[in-house]
Amino acid sequence: MEQQYLPKHLGIIMDGNGRWAKKRGLPRSAGHTVGAAVFKTITRYCSSIGIEYLTVYAFSTENWRRPKEEIGALMKLFKQYLEDALRDFLNENIKVRFIGDVSAFPPELQKLIRETEKVSEERTGMVLNIAMNYGGRAEIVHAARMLAEDVQKGKLSPEQISEAAVAERLYTGGQPDPDLIIRPSGESRISNFLLWQSAYAEYVVMDILWPDFKPRDLDRALNEYASRNRRFGGV
Repeated sequence: MEQQYLPKHLGIIMDGNGRWAKKRGLPRSAGHTVGAAVFKTITRYCSSIGIEYLTVYAFSTENWRRPKEEIGALMKLFKQYLEDALRDFLNENIKVRFIGDVSAFPPELQKLIRETEKVSEERTGMVLNIAMNYGGRAEIVHAARMLAEDVQKGKLSPEQISEAAVAERLYTGGQPDPDLIIRPSGESRISNFLLWQSAYAEYVVMDILWPDFKPRDLDRALNEYASRNRRFGGV
């Protein structure tokens, strides 16, 4: 696909791991393991075709409500992924950032998160945002608190609070808003993902579970996106 038809910023809600495992009589953790492998494949593919920003929804603020066994398996999987990323992505020009409140994770995982960001901070290729312990509402509250602190300290007046001022204080501050958000699994929900940033994003919902997602499925979504006329409220 020609660069001009590609979204500059792509968001993906990686959904359906548990259902994929259940359909096969496997524990939910098996679905997450396969889903993590698919994530690596799709990340590399996005980088190779020229996507500039990729934001993936890995673990939401609501996911803490899941069974303890599943959360424990996810924490182990995140740790393994980060260890693999530090090794496997060593020679790839992908800048990794984590968005969300990572302070809720175990200290060892937080250390790996900081190390992964540090190792990749000078890279100039695709920016990969991994949303972990992320929620769109919590992100907006976080930005509002930062604005309130700046007003309290006299750095900002209430009249200076604008959409741009809010956007600067979001986890994705300085990045363009997503052009396209893909939701595999057939569910038609935003699920608290990039609520502010997705105001004019195109959505493509696909009836395929994330562990079955292939580069050809991404191509189908990109072709659908390229066929749409984005008016941003105009005629």
